[in-house]
Amino acid sequence: MATAVHKITLSSSRDIPFNKLVLSQSNVRRVKAGVSIEELAEDIARRTLLQSLNVRPVLDAEGAETGMFEIPAGGRRYRALELLVKQKRLAKTAPVPCVVRDPGTDILGEDDSLAENIQRAPLHPLDQFRAFQALREKGRSEEDIAAAFFVGVNVVKQRLRLASVSPTLLDLYAEDGMSLEQLMAFTVTSDHARQEQVWQAVSGSWQKEPYQIRRMLTEKTVRASDRRAVFVGLDAYEAAGGVVLRDLFQSDDGGWLEDVALLDGLFAEKLKIEAEKIAAEGWKWIEVAVDFPYGHTRGLRVLQGAAADLSPEEETTIEALNAEYAKLEAEYDGADELPNEVDERLGEIETALAAFDDRPVTFDPADVARAGIFVSIDSEGALSVDRGYVRPEDEALIVEPGQEGDDETAAASPDGVEPGAPVIQRAVITIGGQASEPEDEDDDVVKPLPDRLVTELTAERTLALRDKLATTPSVAFQAVLHKFCLDVFSRYFASGSAMEVAVRSVTFPIQSQGLKDTPTAKAISERHKSWEERLPKDRADLWDWLTTLTGDDQAALFAHCASFGVNALYEKADRYGAGISSHGVEQRIGEANRIARAVGLDMVEAGWRPTVENYLGRVPKRRILEAVREGAGERAAQLIDHLKKGDMAKEAERLLADSFWLPEPLRTVDDGAPSADQVGDEGEGEALPEFLAGDENEPSEQAEDEPQTIAAE
Repeated sequence: MATAVHKITLSSSRDIPFNKLVLSQSNVRRVKAGVSIEELAEDIARRTLLQSLNVRPVLDAEGAETGMFEIPAGGRRYRALELLVKQKRLAKTAPVPCVVRDPGTDILGEDDSLAENIQRAPLHPLDQFRAFQALREKGRSEEDIAAAFFVGVNVVKQRLRLASVSPTLLDLYAEDGMSLEQLMAFTVTSDHARQEQVWQAVSGSWQKEPYQIRRMLTEKTVRASDRRAVFVGLDAYEAAGGVVLRDLFQSDDGGWLEDVALLDGLFAEKLKIEAEKIAAEGWKWIEVAVDFPYGHTRGLRVLQGAAADLSPEEETTIEALNAEYAKLEAEYDGADELPNEVDERLGEIETALAAFDDRPVTFDPADVARAGIFVSIDSEGALSVDRGYVRPEDEALIVEPGQEGDDETAAASPDGVEPGAPVIQRAVITIGGQASEPEDEDDDVVKPLPDRLVTELTAERTLALRDKLATTPSVAFQAVLHKFCLDVFSRYFASGSAMEVAVRSVTFPIQSQGLKDTPTAKAISERHKSWEERLPKDRADLWDWLTTLTGDDQAALFAHCASFGVNALYEKADRYGAGISSHGVEQRIGEANRIARAVGLDMVEAGWRPTVENYLGRVPKRRILEAVREGAGERAAQLIDHLKKGDMAKEAERLLADSFWLPEPLRTVDDGAPSADQVGDEGEGEALPEFLAGDENEPSEQAEDEPQTIAAE
């Protein structure tokens, strides 16, 4: 005989006046979470109640119904309705949809309250993203959606952006094939094909971090913080049809510019327009470039312009600002901390005074007619105009007294151009970086570093060594004295006349991009400018001026001048003997190492770090792995040995950032030669020249503790 199936009877539902409802102590929700009561009330006011309340009759002592109903499940909805009643937006007797429990049931109120909150399944995030997208497609604005769901407009934009990712990747996310953070990383571009291509590349790799995905998606773009982008401006770039990729989920410094060719074109066009404006000043030539190499003004004469005079009103303003500054300083002298408004005012005064110091400079029209300017942009993306440089071939001819020709002819410039005539040669705009070198094939033999790369590295080392030598007068003196000995004593081979001493500044025909912006280059430039400001303008006054210097100042100036003669460059020997020989390069590098040990040169301390541009992207994979193995350990090398060269170089840059690792050409080699300290000990009975006596900047003794390294190949 078949067993009868018990039929389920559902609880009845009916409308109950609001004033007949009360909260039950059986409600298990105690902690506030999710949408606030105020937001829920606004949502009910907008779309009415979407879910009925679960209620039970309130019984008296005899078990009879009292006409009141308690709410074990739905307390937050009741509170929201109660708030609407208090705001007089809902009547006290308004009917409320309720599911009424049988008072005779053996299921507790706490049971119902707990089940209502546990049994419901939360909405998958992807369903929420797609729901927002559906609302947007049906005409709802982002602001309307944000207001309806009590979230910020940026949250709506983020969810809409997530919904716009490739459907293939969204399906993977729905099946837990990728994390939400990874999905967020793909939103930086709207190119579905590129998104899928990147996922295909990282899905089979151990490296699937969001930052790696973002980097691969933006590897062919330019940062909005790039100085070219800053100079052009994002508005101009977008007006020209350019697309800016934005990351809505983390700071992106303004995003990425997708069309690099368009940016370069706009940059070149704007830079040329600025140069053409400056051409109206009457200069003979203008050179325009995104960046000029270090030493590009070497051999050019700098014009000494005159700053515009201050007007009486400006002088009065300066006096008032200085008086206010002095008053504020005196008023808060000894205070532990300045009030914010006082600190801001002092900063404003300093900025205003600095503006008076940075006054336009005027030049003689005759000088302008034979001189030129360099136009570029600085590291912040602002226009940089460097005026007043005369090339040797443009110098004015000297006409001896009595020479044929009238005054008018003598006053003319060498090329027949009248002084003051605005003759401007066509501005040359050169924008572009180095061409990437082809990746070396893997083989069993580690090849020597490319000659060009070694030359670039040693150019940086030469610059750092100059800076170090310029601040170590005793070693600078010894280095120059060593050159004197080569010339004077017959046992040494040296070419030269009776007494010929000169500092020949070495230029760098091959150098890495941005060399002039390195800390050492800036230090040398600032030191040189400082001395130039102190030197007399007239050559006839130079000797007497040098006589007035103290011993320390003479020593510092001597070291600065001597440092320009440093040449630690590697050069490829000429096979036909027309240039320097291999033996000559070897001797040069050896002497450079000797000076480097004496001054305690450390290229890490000088600011050099291995990057994709200056080393890692220029050498084969075996060299990259060797560098990571030496700088970060065997484990780190194993983590990247499976990557392609481009990715390997980028990861190696990150791994070596704080490792203090240096390639062979940048290491200071210890070949057992005596240091400056040892030389000084042997001859301590000999007194130094007067202008070096008492120098406190003695060579460091740390050379003895430096690790043994191998020389550059």
